[in-house]
Amino acid sequence: MRSSSLVVCEVDVSLQEKLKKFRFRKETSNAAILMKIDMEKQLVVLEEEYENISLDELREELPERQCTYIVYSYKLTHGDGRVSYPLCFIFSSPVGERRSADLRSPLAQTYPKTHTHTRSVTHTEPEWAEPSV
Repeated sequence: MRSSSLVVCEVDVSLQEKLKKFRFRKETSNAAILMKIDMEKQLVVLEEEYENISLDELREELPERQCTYIVYSYKLTHGDGRVSYPLCFIFSSPVGERRSADLRSPLAQTYPKTHTHTRSVTHTEPEWAEPSV
């Protein structure tokens, strides 16, 4: 049972559709969807979409004073030459910010459990995103 002070936000219906399409995208470039919480509506909504964005560029785009949820797709070349495009779910928050950590659950339900979850892109290297399948 959850505490009465903990509010779990829903994911906006149009964002749910966008996330489904993103999951099955055919493009081979790195891409990201940034999401935020609309506190008035208690809803997770689209903040921004990026195409052809590296992890370093994505770090630069993150808001400094706002919790952000990110789905990141990138090209991964395996040691045996195979190429895959894993999806990573990232929760990024300013130092000291604890609000909204429970939203990972409703958002993460959009993706299979084999996808990587990490708390922040600030201290990440490419290895963090290699799926452990």
